[in-house]
Amino acid sequence: MRKYIILLVSVTILGFGGCDNGFEEMNKNPYGVTKISPALLFANAVRTTHTGSWEGEQTIVQQFLNAYDLGATSGFNFNLDNNNFNNLKWNANYENTIKLLVQAIALAKEEPQANVNLMSMMRIWKAHVFMTLVDTYGDVPYYAAGGAYIEQNFFPVYDDDEEIYEDLYRELTAASIALDPAGSYVPEDLLYGFSSATPAVTADVQAGKWKKLANSLLLRLGMRYSKINPGKGKDIVAEAVNTGVMETNADNAYLRFTTVYPNQLNQGPRTINPRYYYLAEPFVDQLKATDDPRAKYIWGKYSEPNDAPNAIPDVSPANQVGFPVGYNQNTITEHPDYQGTAGQGFNYSQLNFSVVGSAIAPILFVTNAQTKLLMAEAAHLGWIDGSAQQYYDEGVRASMDEWSLYPNTPDVAITPEEQDDYLSLPEVAFNTNDALELINTQYWIANVANGAEAFANFRRSGFPTLTPNAANGGLGGDGFARRMAYPDDESSENETSYQDAALAIGGDNLTTRVFWDNP
Repeated sequence: MRKYIILLVSVTILGFGGCDNGFEEMNKNPYGVTKISPALLFANAVRTTHTGSWEGEQTIVQQFLNAYDLGATSGFNFNLDNNNFNNLKWNANYENTIKLLVQAIALAKEEPQANVNLMSMMRIWKAHVFMTLVDTYGDVPYYAAGGAYIEQNFFPVYDDDEEIYEDLYRELTAASIALDPAGSYVPEDLLYGFSSATPAVTADVQAGKWKKLANSLLLRLGMRYSKINPGKGKDIVAEAVNTGVMETNADNAYLRFTTVYPNQLNQGPRTINPRYYYLAEPFVDQLKATDDPRAKYIWGKYSEPNDAPNAIPDVSPANQVGFPVGYNQNTITEHPDYQGTAGQGFNYSQLNFSVVGSAIAPILFVTNAQTKLLMAEAAHLGWIDGSAQQYYDEGVRASMDEWSLYPNTPDVAITPEEQDDYLSLPEVAFNTNDALELINTQYWIANVANGAEAFANFRRSGFPTLTPNAANGGLGGDGFARRMAYPDDESSENETSYQDAALAIGGDNLTTRVFWDNP
């Protein structure tokens, strides 16, 4: 019997070998993916880009805080180095977004002529993402980042943060120049393509929007040099403005969301014990002191803080109180102005979960408001032509107009009359003596939902003037976190490169400064 089985198997093999013509094609899955679209990878990279977290950057700059000191929640409000909050941007931007962009750029290079605009968009966005990574951590893997699949480089070295910034300048300028108005339209572009709020209808309009975005990022990059190398900063800023930055809110780079694809940055405060989360006292005090018309879209009081995402907020200014910085669920009772409890939480202001904290709130990455306020500072410093006051007023108005993009706000979220009244207040009206503080305090407010930029600009400018958090004896130095620590797993998964980086920057600590953060 055994010899017949062997004979049958042999004949079968010979039969397959002798008549395999068309066999491979016949067995191909017609629904299998054989080629990945770089444009789709690009869209996913933009969709997953991280702009900072409420318990991270916004807590450091005292806009928001988690009041509960419970181990896993013990983070920046208590001056503690917690990996839960340090690694969010790294995991999203470095381990996901950059990986997608590197792969997409490699695929797009296979057809460079057809993909010239797509390539430029991806290079610009990659520069934006790396700017946030450098601003957050300092030295990071740059030249070899995302190369595990393409180059089999599983242990990338960390590059010097100042050198990365030099290359970001080159990338932004080169990619902007390469954009071709006569090139191909990119419908998958989530910022200005078919799926955006105000889609560019032609390739030349789309390319024009991306040029403005690139130059607005270049302006931001140039302003980062204001403390460490003003001459260099001036040259970069002037180049960006002269080439053409964002002009109106129609140029804003932002994402919309739906209940199916919600705003991921609001998921934590919305879904994980909302009673833990409150607006910080300095931020609420600022909004109240100037009767800021944006406040009603930012703050809210709730009778049951744990049900806040499903309730209608009380937005009356008289009822708003920010939670004191550095206090927790136990020590708050010792505060001289303790407000007591509310439901399962405390009687302090939380996010307005119907607007800024909504599941479908937009994420604004780079905006006309940011651009105008940076231009106001540049004009005040004499780096560019124009009126600092005019840029300042336009920046504040642009910030207020942005609120019409949010859910549950009217088409005209803040009327021109309200804007006029606000800008005429003595505490707000532009004056040369207080220009830097006024401009950068407005930048702080305008970036309430963009923690990465609020944190970076606070370190760069030194404004607004905040009192250091004294929790757990403070942090030392000037009392503020100056960066986030690298994720814990880097010390084991990429040990040699991590150790070299920690040594190069002066220690993997919260008080270590990135290169442009000159004391």
